[in-house]
Amino acid sequence: MPEHYYERNKDYSSQDRRAGDRGRDYRQDTRKKEERRTHDRDDRSQNYRNKHRDAYTHRDPSVYEDTRHHSQALSSSPTTSYHDSEPQHRGALYNLKYITTSRGICQAMEFFLNLLIVICSGVNYSNSGQYRDIASLGGLYQYYYGGANAFTGADAQKVQELDKQFYQLKLPPYVYSMACGGVLMIFACAVLALGVFRMPYRFPPLLLAEALLDVLIGLGYIPGVAFYFIKLQEIYSNAICKEREAMYNSKGHRGFDCNLNGSDIAGGLFGVLGMIIFPISAVLAIRAFIRVRKMKQKTTTEDGNL
Repeated sequence: MPEHYYERNKDYSSQDRRAGDRGRDYRQDTRKKEERRTHDRDDRSQNYRNKHRDAYTHRDPSVYEDTRHHSQALSSSPTTSYHDSEPQHRGALYNLKYITTSRGICQAMEFFLNLLIVICSGVNYSNSGQYRDIASLGGLYQYYYGGANAFTGADAQKVQELDKQFYQLKLPPYVYSMACGGVLMIFACAVLALGVFRMPYRFPPLLLAEALLDVLIGLGYIPGVAFYFIKLQEIYSNAICKEREAMYNSKGHRGFDCNLNGSDIAGGLFGVLGMIIFPISAVLAIRAFIRVRKMKQKTTTEDGNL
């Protein structure tokens, strides 16, 4: 192959390299010009904003300072709460997240606990247990409901009278339990509503009043439960109950024994739980009061430094 052919190829390669270098230099120059142009636009925009702000603050210098302090306070101050995990927003009318806090859950438990006490007492209150002499109607009633297990004549009237006397005898402890349980349900609902509407945050002494009432209620459960079981024991030891039990046992009927039933025991156990839950609620209220006081002192200090 001729030698001049190789020399010509070398010349072409050199020209291609020089063209590539010129292209890279051109792209680099273009990139630098774009960066300088963008930087100049940013500088002009920043200078315009500074001039506008200086002109505005020249008219009222306190405006810029108040705005700056307010933005710094919002960005630097952490979210505070007067109870577990409840954010406090100034000016907020209510906070539904309060229900999921420790105090909200404790107050909800107080409500349902007393509701169960009312239900247990209501079951015994509504159960009159009066004997119905269906067999005396004759015919099919006599065939199906008569026989050796049925009370007839004077025995039926006597057992019905004993049922009435026993029902009147057992009413007082159940009425007392339903009344106390209903009042405590209203109290638990009221305290929970106050917490949702952030009243303890606006008026911290309410927390101390709540703690005092919780302690008194917790202590009040002790004589209440004792009175409940003492009265039930007196009722089941009464001669009316014993005679009624003997008559039903003579006919082979069960379930009329003079002993505590399941509702009686459950109501007493719920009362024992009330002795525990209400003092816990009092402790949480005192802790909330301490947090609210510290938070308000901190807020007052920050406002005084502005």
